[in-house]
Amino acid sequence: MGVKERRERNKENLRQEILDAAREMFATEGYQNVSMRKIAYKIEYSPTTIYLYFKDKNELLNQVCDETFAELGGRINAIMLKEANPMVSLREGMREYINFGLENPKHYQAVFVSPIFEGTEPEDYTFEGSMGERTFSYLKTSVNACIKSGDIKNGDVDLLSQTLWCGMHGVVSLLNHHKDFPFVEKNKLVSSILDTMINGLRK
Repeated sequence: MGVKERRERNKENLRQEILDAAREMFATEGYQNVSMRKIAYKIEYSPTTIYLYFKDKNELLNQVCDETFAELGGRINAIMLKEANPMVSLREGMREYINFGLENPKHYQAVFVSPIFEGTEPEDYTFEGSMGERTFSYLKTSVNACIKSGDIKNGDVDLLSQTLWCGMHGVVSLLNHHKDFPFVEKNKLVSSILDTMINGLRK
């Protein structure tokens, strides 16, 4: 590896280190309580160094969210592309969402659970046009496909999609934050919940 390639790799590694530190601090302390200086202190670099990679905390917030949604959305979209049966695609996409949240608790905590957006202005993170909107659109597309195939009852796609999302979010949050509760075997529980939610939408 040449000097230029090594330098680029080191820059990318540091950029990711900054993102990882910001994600963890946003999740545990809340967006409004985190400063660029605090992030720099955590990774043992000067604040000036961080500003070489991100212009401000707002850009960091957007990158943290987009990174998480890009990974989650990519996994769900891959299922949609390979599975022709609308109901199977919907169910497996929902399972993948739950699996992602359970496998990546810090990512999930930072974006979906923590008070990350407290203290932000509306322009700090806009859902419209974001990776978050794109990821949610995969769920809406699956629900709409199931309506068109006649597998589930006709209804408001937004309402049905948000209903399913609320259910999935509840599963991830409970399993991640209440490990002291004697839940039944995880996969069995997730399958039962998915069956219950999807059966509730059938005609």
